[in-house]
Amino acid sequence: MTTPGSAQRSAFLTVLVAGSAITAIAMGIRASMGLFLDPVTDDLGIGAGTFGLAMAIQGLTWGVGQPVAGGLADRYGTRRAIAGGAMFYLLGMVVMAGSNGPAGLHLSGFLTGVGMAGASFTVVLSAVGRLAPEERRSMALGIATAAGSIGQFLFVPLMSVAIDVAGWRTALLLGAAIVGTMAVFCLPIRVEPGGGNTPGSEMLTVTLRRAAGHRSYVLLVIGFFVCGFHVSFIGVHLPKHLDDVGQTAAIGALTLAFIGLFNVVGSLGAGALGAIHSRTRLLSLIYGLRAVVIAAFIILPPSSPTSLAFGGLMGLLWLSTVPLTSGVVMAQFGVAHAGTLFGIAFLSHQIGAFAGIAGGGWVRDATGSYEAWWWVQAALGVLGALLHLVIDDAPAPAATHP
Repeated sequence: MTTPGSAQRSAFLTVLVAGSAITAIAMGIRASMGLFLDPVTDDLGIGAGTFGLAMAIQGLTWGVGQPVAGGLADRYGTRRAIAGGAMFYLLGMVVMAGSNGPAGLHLSGFLTGVGMAGASFTVVLSAVGRLAPEERRSMALGIATAAGSIGQFLFVPLMSVAIDVAGWRTALLLGAAIVGTMAVFCLPIRVEPGGGNTPGSEMLTVTLRRAAGHRSYVLLVIGFFVCGFHVSFIGVHLPKHLDDVGQTAAIGALTLAFIGLFNVVGSLGAGALGAIHSRTRLLSLIYGLRAVVIAAFIILPPSSPTSLAFGGLMGLLWLSTVPLTSGVVMAQFGVAHAGTLFGIAFLSHQIGAFAGIAGGGWVRDATGSYEAWWWVQAALGVLGALLHLVIDDAPAPAATHP
C-alpha cells in the first residue's frame, strides 16, 4: 500500500530526475549560442551587434515571459508549461537555421525566449522546491541547477563539432531536435500540487503585495540583474573576445565547456552551503569573487591557460547564485507561489542579460574591442556584493488585514 509520504517522495524524485534532464538540455543548447556568432555574422554579412541584439531579445523575452510561465506552472502544472515551452524553443531554433538576415534572427530570438520561459530551470526549480522536504530543499535546488551545467559541458563541444563538420544551419537543426526531446522528458512529471489550489495557501495577489512592500525581496530582484548581465554577456561574447585576442575557436568552445563543468561543483556546493549558512552572505561572496576573476582575466596577458583558468573559476561562480536566490525567495514567502515570485526575480536577471549582451555587441562594433565592457562587468560584481550584504533572507512579515 502506498502511503502519502512515499507518494510525495516518489513525486519529488520524479520531478528532480526528469527536471534535471530538461534543465540540462535547455541550458546546454542555449549555452552554445556564442559559438554561432562568428559563422553567422560571416555568412550573413552582419555585425556582432546585430547578432547580439537577437540574443538580447531572446533573453529579454525569456525574462518577461518567466513570471507568466511560472504562474501557469504553479496553477496548472509543470508538465504543461514545459511541453509548450519546448515547442516554442524548437520553432525558434528552426527559424534561426533558416534565417538570411537580421529579421529572421530577431524573430528566432523572440520565439526561443518564449520557449525558454516555459522550458527552463526556473519552472523546474519551483516544482522541485515545492515537493522537496525542507531540510533537503537547498541541496535539491543545487542538483537541479547543476544539471544545466552538465548540459553545457556536453552540448557545447557537440555543437562546436557540428558547426565545423556540417555548418551552422545544420548544427541548429540538430539542436532543435535535441530540444524537442524535452517534451518527452516532461511526461513522467504527473504528481504536483498546484500553488493556487493548495489548502490554506495565501492568495497570489496578497503575496505579490507583500513582496512589493518587502525591502529585502525588492533588493534581491535588483541584485539578480547583475547575475544576468554577467553570465549572458560571457556566454554569448566570450568566444568572439577570445578570437579577438588570438585564441582559437576550439579554446573558446573548451572555455565555455569548462564553465559548465566547474559549475556543477559550484551549484552543488552552493546548494549544500545554503542549507547551513546565510544565503545572502554567500551571494555577496559570489558576486565579489566574480569581480576579482573578471578583473584578473582582463589584466593578465591573453593565453590558452589563462582562458581555461578563467572558465574554471567563473564556472564555480556561474549559476551558483540560482539555488541561493530561489532559496531566499522560498524562505521569505514559502513555496505556494514560488514560480511566480522567482519568475519576477528572473525577469530582472534577463533585463540584465539584455543589457549585457546588446551592450557588449555595440561596444565591440564601436571600438573593435570588448575591454571597456569587461570593466563594466567587474564594477557590477562589486555592486552586487555590496547589495546582498543588506538583504535579509528571513520570512517576510505576514499580511496585515484591517
